[in-house]
Amino acid sequence: MMSQTPYEAIGGEQTIRKLVAAFYSRVANDPLLSPIFPEDLTLTEQKQFMFLTQFLGGEPLYNNMYGHPMMRARHMAFQVTPLRAERWLKLMKESMDEIGMEGPAREYMYERLIQVAHHMVNSPDDETTKHLASL
Repeated sequence: MMSQTPYEAIGGEQTIRKLVAAFYSRVANDPLLSPIFPEDLTLTEQKQFMFLTQFLGGEPLYNNMYGHPMMRARHMAFQVTPLRAERWLKLMKESMDEIGMEGPAREYMYERLIQVAHHMVNSPDDETTKHLASL
């Protein structure tokens, strides 16, 4: 019996598309995260879909289109603070709940995303982010 990749175990493309849509609908309305995202999230959603696909063992869509992810370097232009990383994770977890992701593959994915989110932090929280986090 062949073992599945996390991508296959969570349901592949269909699940990732649902997750990304649920997640970015939250981001668009979040006072802490929305300021660091573009108003039109279409390209951002597409990039996230491609990244998560390959991150979980699917086709290397992101690499094929944009080269190596270099996620920290690509996020340096944005103020990614500890509070924003935690909010990003909270919204991702809520999105996983919304679409009914369950089981070991979900737990594996979330644990890996915790590592990624913390690695993206490039700025300390300031009064603005502390205020926005309280909204």
